[in-house]
Amino acid sequence: MPPDSTKTPSLLATHTGQPHEAGLDEAGRGCLAGPVFAAAVILPPDFNPRFLNDSKQLTARRREALRTLICAEAVAWAVGEASTAEIAAINIAQASYLAMHRAVAALAVPATHLLLDGNRFQPFPGAPHTCAVRGDGRYRHIAAASILAKTFRDEHMLVLAQEYPQYGWAQNAGYPTAAHQAALRAHGPSPHHRPSFRLAY
Repeated sequence: MPPDSTKTPSLLATHTGQPHEAGLDEAGRGCLAGPVFAAAVILPPDFNPRFLNDSKQLTARRREALRTLICAEAVAWAVGEASTAEIAAINIAQASYLAMHRAVAALAVPATHLLLDGNRFQPFPGAPHTCAVRGDGRYRHIAAASILAKTFRDEHMLVLAQEYPQYGWAQNAGYPTAAHQAALRAHGPSPHHRPSFRLAY
């Protein structure tokens, strides 16, 4: 279980100081099954709720509470995804960029600058960007994007788990846990598994 500290970390509001800078993050890049999701979030400058942090540092209950708050109070937010078929066709890195581009394009308020978690990105037309390694633990809007990407993807995997309960996606969300890999060996891959990944079965 991730830590669930009672102390709110000190995160920065933006990198450039621009009011419509969007934070970007993805979820599901390292999974064996399911799409990759990404979120883009523009926050008000004074948005700094208790517990806001990288989604991996929060419990599921805390993530859901923050998701509700982010969706209600963000200047703009959007979620994009790239399918298993797209991951197979263009590789997971390009699919992650595609999901991020779809999220940015769906923002109700255009982003003036993009700040994303990681060290590489494919430029989005009309919006300069900056990469921030471990940015989800440094910037509020990237932390918010990590929470939305994670919670929306987990929700999607719960739906897929109803059709394919044998893989335990309700618990592992498609990540390569020992139980997931054992299920792959027992049942073989589903249509939602990523054929370009090394599947242990």
